[in-house]
Amino acid sequence: MTPRSNPPAKKPKSPKAGKATKKIPKPSVAPDSRPQEAARPAEPAEAAVERVRSEAAAAWEAGADGGPEAGTAVETGGGAEVRPAVLDRGDRERLLGGVHHDPHSVLGAHPVPDGVLFRALRPYALSVTVVAEGLRAELHDDGEGFFSAVLPLREVPEYRLLVEYDGTVQDTEDAYRFLPSIGEFDLHLFGEGRHEQLWKALGAEPMVHQGVTGTRFTVWAPNARGVRLAGTFNFWDATAYPLRSLGSSGVWELFVPGVGEGELYKFEITRPDGSKTLRADPMARRTEVPPQTSSIVHTSHHRWGDDEWMARRADRPAHEAPFSVYEVHLASWRPGLTYRQLAEQLPGYVTDLGFTHVELMPVAEHPFGGSWGYQVTGFYAPTARLGTPDDFKYLVDALHQAGIGVIMDWVPAHFPRDEWALAEFDGR
Repeated sequence: MTPRSNPPAKKPKSPKAGKATKKIPKPSVAPDSRPQEAARPAEPAEAAVERVRSEAAAAWEAGADGGPEAGTAVETGGGAEVRPAVLDRGDRERLLGGVHHDPHSVLGAHPVPDGVLFRALRPYALSVTVVAEGLRAELHDDGEGFFSAVLPLREVPEYRLLVEYDGTVQDTEDAYRFLPSIGEFDLHLFGEGRHEQLWKALGAEPMVHQGVTGTRFTVWAPNARGVRLAGTFNFWDATAYPLRSLGSSGVWELFVPGVGEGELYKFEITRPDGSKTLRADPMARRTEVPPQTSSIVHTSHHRWGDDEWMARRADRPAHEAPFSVYEVHLASWRPGLTYRQLAEQLPGYVTDLGFTHVELMPVAEHPFGGSWGYQVTGFYAPTARLGTPDDFKYLVDALHQAGIGVIMDWVPAHFPRDEWALAEFDGR
């Protein structure tokens, strides 16, 4: 069976990135029909991070003279003038085409000579309003999902967006007001090929960033012209969620406030030839049950109970300890068992046979359930066929508590050719 490559056609009832309600009208223009622009030349990763950090810091700390202080009321329809801001045609086309390398430089809030410029990209919205302490200003509708205004403020305030759709208003943070959520040291190690905790640097990481709860999405796609994010939180329309490129590292990043555990997502990648492809996250920690193919934002809640075994393991050099291995393919050992059911049966079975360790044949997610799992699509996601990642941890915990070591057959060398997986991920 070939797993389907597209997300479910049925849309969720509400966007979950903010306080949301009813469905949004369908797009009238297909994303693939939008203009394409050549990618901008890459800059060194450290320089890129420093540049966007400096720009964002300036947006929060440095303001223009002559306008009212942040917090002064600016009401649309009142005496204060709310002016639209002209968006460069090239930036507009790159954003709509999904090939902008630095969307944070255009979207969000930025000091300008006569105030603060606010700009949002919210397809299908009826209106977008900036709300802060003492401030409520409706942005000008610039067409094609863009909303903007220059407000007479001296500095960028802490603000939220009220986004009105047909029959609903979404109250949300602006994803484009945040500094990069991945550090320069991570990018440095990644660039040298010696980052030893990739699952913490790439993928979907729920976190608190600049005091706001959300999820950081990062993906390595060095050959991509652009990367955007699609999921249940935006009705699988990636237009409003372009990621920024962090220089020559090849890493693309976006922190999305309000998105948390359980949300489904994929990356929309524009390849060098201009074609678009919707890909599962190879660094996801959880996936849908095949044949569904979406990645899932995950936070572990498992509490380990194997402290005694871990301490005992550390007390004795491995080459001096007894070592005999029972190799097992979990899905076929006793067909139909879940990870938690295996935890009740496998430890005692292995102990009775006198083995000191089990070697688990590939458990990383893979498309074909009839295989042994050597065609991997999710390197850090145990297959969802047998349960959740915490269920898998429960099994490992049970084996450790029974005095049994666990070896995993981890297979990074085989790329299945499914169109939602790793083959030609970013076009090469």
